[in-house]
Amino acid sequence: MFAPSVPAAAELTLPAYVRADGGVRLRFGRTGTRTQRLALAESGGYRARFPDTFGDACEAVLINTGGGMAGGDRMRVEAVLEAGSDAVIATQAAEKIYRSQGAETRIETMLSVGEGASLAWIPQESILFSGARLSRSLSIELAADARLVACESVFFGRSAMGETVERGALRDRWRVRRGGRLVFAEDMRLEGPVAQLLARPAIGAGARAAATLLVAGSGLATLLEAARACLSEAADVEGGAGIVSELLVIRLVSPEAAPLRRVLVTLLGHLTGRALPRTWST
Repeated sequence: MFAPSVPAAAELTLPAYVRADGGVRLRFGRTGTRTQRLALAESGGYRARFPDTFGDACEAVLINTGGGMAGGDRMRVEAVLEAGSDAVIATQAAEKIYRSQGAETRIETMLSVGEGASLAWIPQESILFSGARLSRSLSIELAADARLVACESVFFGRSAMGETVERGALRDRWRVRRGGRLVFAEDMRLEGPVAQLLARPAIGAGARAAATLLVAGSGLATLLEAARACLSEAADVEGGAGIVSELLVIRLVSPEAAPLRRVLVTLLGHLTGRALPRTWST
């Protein structure tokens, strides 16, 4: 999707050194029957916490102590799952992307899933405010027999508050490799008068919330049937699902955020085969 860019300010009011720049690095490994956190590094106000769980998987919750991101802020997340490990990575809350004076807000995520390992990457939505400029990238390296459920979603303003993203920018880049081979590549660019662009039938048909889900692993045909059954019952959400390059790809769009989130919660429960982290319901 292309449109004229949002004009950047000639001079930034805030210098670069006062912007947030940091992230989280994680490493998981199997100890006995359970997956444990083996390494953790935190910087720049970004943290990870590990709630007690009753299963064998390790659950990590990412936290932005700043309460949101603005133009010039940068966050990096790196996670490595060693062979046979099982982890769920979520976020404490939705990530708010505030108005920019010209600089982009950058979120970079790099995930590596080893042999026989399983990862659910399920952050809550990014909420764009009018004037936000978000550049987001997701890079995933999968072993040949690794399992993955990955989800990214974005809400254009808080519809319950009557907000509209009149202008802004969103750039979203996905790269997924399996056994060293590129199996999924996507770049999306939405820039300029966002509300007008989303109103076009060929772009969003009035959508103000969107999500993409990817699943890698066995049993994709069964999961595809379950996903399509779920989508057929969602009156307020338009979606589609299919298998591409041995990946299950699911797309969702909705004119309202709440219906899309409800469908997303149901789908993620089916796809992961487990209850979502508590942060998704608080």
